Amino acid sequence: MTSKAVLRVDITLILEAIVVLGAIVLGTRSSGAGVGVWGGVGVFVLVFVFGEAPGEPPVAAIGIILGVVTAAALMQAAGGIDWMVAMAAKVIEKRPRQITTIAPLTAFAFCAGAGTGNIVYPLLPVIYDVSYRNGIRPSRPLTVTVVQSGIALAASPVSAAMAAMLTLTDVAPYDLGLAQILAITIPACVIGIVVTALVMNRVGKELADDPEVQARIASGALAAPQVGSEAASASLTYTARGRNSALVFLFGVLAIVAFGLFPDLRPSFTVGGELTQVDMTSTIILVMFVAGALIIAIGRPQVGEVPSQSVFKAGMISAIALFGIAWLTATFISAHEEVIVSTVGSWVDSFTFVFAIAVFLVAAMTTSQSTATRTIVPIGLAAGLPAGVATGMWAGALGGVYTLPANGPQIAAANFDQTGTTKLGTKLLDHSFFLPMLIMSVTTVIVGAAIGAFF
Repeated sequence: MTSKAVLRVDITLILEAIVVLGAIVLGTRSSGAGVGVWGGVGVFVLVFVFGEAPGEPPVAAIGIILGVVTAAALMQAAGGIDWMVAMAAKVIEKRPRQITTIAPLTAFAFCAGAGTGNIVYPLLPVIYDVSYRNGIRPSRPLTVTVVQSGIALAASPVSAAMAAMLTLTDVAPYDLGLAQILAITIPACVIGIVVTALVMNRVGKELADDPEVQARIASGALAAPQVGSEAASASLTYTARGRNSALVFLFGVLAIVAFGLFPDLRPSFTVGGELTQVDMTSTIILVMFVAGALIIAIGRPQVGEVPSQSVFKAGMISAIALFGIAWLTATFISAHEEVIVSTVGSWVDSFTFVFAIAVFLVAAMTTSQSTATRTIVPIGLAAGLPAGVATGMWAGALGGVYTLPANGPQIAAANFDQTGTTKLGTKLLDHSFFLPMLIMSVTTVIVGAAIGAFF
């Protein structure tokens, strides 16, 4: 290749990279479905202006999201989320003095099981109430509980982020399936949460020693804590149908894990003379549809209300955002794979954690775990990063979604904390969630990479 040809290729690469970054930035400003729309615009520019061949759209990941979101929204419409929240609240209230550790771990279990971080919303007033009544600084359990939902989706068999990751790693030559991913992410996330909780227990003054809180109590702006008062969870109610619907959904999640752990449970068939086994993508979708049908029969939700459920709305937005951005990055990477792989590969070889930093930054910019997954993980894998190590670092780096105080759970937690100890800040990074987010992300990345090295 002549020097002029090389120069032309370099200029094209730079211009197309600007298009990709521009689409991500404009999508982030639009937020929500706008991320996917601008991703599609970026694909249009690459194809019609630069003449690149369209990359492969993430059809498999979208299929998983649609199947899971349909079942989850049916469960929510039947009252299943209410039962989950009530059960989580009971667990939290049993050990009030350890709430900074118990609350985020309990929320983690339900976020991973349901495949959504939305479950933390109704838990926040319960966490505030229990902590304040027991003289514990509310910002400690509130912030750790919120930021754990950023990494919890990496440990969920049915989250949009996992759908994106699974379609990248559960193929040759990586062959890292759902069971292996969970074996890496679950312990890494749990350790990250526990370490963060232990550190945060020493951050900030105790309520009795905090002059701002005591001044608010003295002025009557804040009621003094009533240890024997009725718990906030007393108002959390659920129905038998809601409970049964949640159990059906969770049983479906367990079935998916079982199919991943024991591949022989999945049926095989002959195609073109070769024995082929049903893949995990199809398995997840089919199991979720069966779970949805059982929920309709047992929980009897109003099916017409499904599109209005928060889980459904969030899932559809994730699907649109994932489709556009993933298609854009796939088109860009396939057009310049050799240059990208060699360049990024040299960075990763010299500084392995560059990969984690890249995932973290994209998660921070887009506030979307699935978008960060489809944007950066393919580059890391193509650059030669071991799939297990990439998975471990990916889990912790997803915590970057809470870098800025602009997410719903952060705003809700600050509003529920009447003591004012949970702050959104005024300078972007001076909010109460930044420190626990940083500790949890770094710890989970390190532990995840160490565990992933064995896979």
